[in-house]
Amino acid sequence: MRFTLRQLQIFVAVAQHESVSRAADALSLSQSATSTSLSELERQSDCQLFDRAGKRLSLNALGLQLLPQAVALLEQASEIERLLIGQSGFGSLKVGATLTVGNYLATLLIGNFMQRHPECKVKLQVHNTAHVVQQIAHYDLDLGMIEGDCQHPDIDVHPWVEDELVVFCAPQHPLAKRGVATLDELSREAWILREQGSGTRLTFDQAMRHHPQSLNIRLELEHTEAIKRAVESGLGISCISRLALRDAFRRGSLVPLESPELDLRRQFYFIWHKRKYQTAAMREFIEMCRALTADVTRSDQIQLPEIR
Repeated sequence: MRFTLRQLQIFVAVAQHESVSRAADALSLSQSATSTSLSELERQSDCQLFDRAGKRLSLNALGLQLLPQAVALLEQASEIERLLIGQSGFGSLKVGATLTVGNYLATLLIGNFMQRHPECKVKLQVHNTAHVVQQIAHYDLDLGMIEGDCQHPDIDVHPWVEDELVVFCAPQHPLAKRGVATLDELSREAWILREQGSGTRLTFDQAMRHHPQSLNIRLELEHTEAIKRAVESGLGISCISRLALRDAFRRGSLVPLESPELDLRRQFYFIWHKRKYQTAAMREFIEMCRALTADVTRSDQIQLPEIR
């Protein structure tokens, strides 16, 4: 066999970072050793894997074909290595989650998983849907947990649990006493919404797409907690997941405004790259998540066990 696992590891790192120097930093190698290894892989195979434009390297057609197979082989090799040294448990798991899932579910789910498998090193990154999808597509993450739409041709999308957005306001707001609002009433209010590219904003925009009037959007914010604080301060009304609001509704610091004319239902999804090797940690984590949410019909009804 002409290539080594180390050469494939360096190839994958350069592909992901699009830079020899950044790949060298990630692997704790010198830049010259990284460059030499990559050149040797291409020379031994009599092929070119990257298009080079200055210091930036981008995968060519052959490199794109090789990348998923190299990633899968390295992950299988890691599992074999753990078995050979007597470690039958899981190695690592890199999870990406969108803000609602990440802030209100994923941390507790990962905590539960790590209690069961303390030997597993888990990393969680929380971003909006567009960013998580991009990271999955580039093999930077093993698994994604998203609340928005994903149409990427290289990514498998699997429904998990239903979620629902809800319009809400501060207790002192004129609409709060009724607890319900028509579309015309909502269109006259100032809105504080999630940013474009988030799953929450996409669901809201789809629900409002037949409304002829443009909304008065006072603020666009990237974090649900910031939106909640702004609404509590009386700056406007908003619409985010019931899951993110259940504690505030119990305390009475925020009030739901039911909006029968709007369909605000959506799904949470698991996503992963179609050509990615599914590690034992991935399979176990997904199975645990499904088991813990098997008896609920909506995300805000999920009751996770306490982490001790």
